[in-house]
Amino acid sequence: MISGAAPEFELPSLHGARQSLRELVAGGPVLLAFFKVSCPTCQLTLPFLERLHQGRAADAPRVVAISQDDAAATEKFNQRYGISLPVLLDPAGSSGGVRYPVSNAYRITNVPSLFLIERDGEISLSVTGFDRAEMEKLGVRFGVRLFTSADRVPVFQPG
Repeated sequence: MISGAAPEFELPSLHGARQSLRELVAGGPVLLAFFKVSCPTCQLTLPFLERLHQGRAADAPRVVAISQDDAAATEKFNQRYGISLPVLLDPAGSSGGVRYPVSNAYRITNVPSLFLIERDGEISLSVTGFDRAEMEKLGVRFGVRLFTSADRVPVFQPG
């Protein structure tokens, strides 16, 4: 995973509109969450990221997920896990095309991979897999109590 300046990108949303990193951070810090629908750790993590998205304070970063799957599989995932946060698609590439160009630019080797990108485009936090302590830190930054006593949450689950 990278550190320092976040690589610029422009990706399609689930509904076809294109969004760039520059546009995202113009509205303030953003938490990018790279995921794959078949990943069990992503299935654990994304509903908690939805809690951040739903409960965040007005001045908190926004959450944007980046799926490594096609739109149909991603929509099905979102319905199954109750995900309403914005999702962009990192294309798998066609024959001869680059597979997952944005994931590659961020040097992702495992998902989920999270990057908190500040307004100046610098990465201030990166997390691979599910790390309860790091997720709790994000909860504080977002103004959200992320875990309840009813949640069965591991301390760490690799991606």
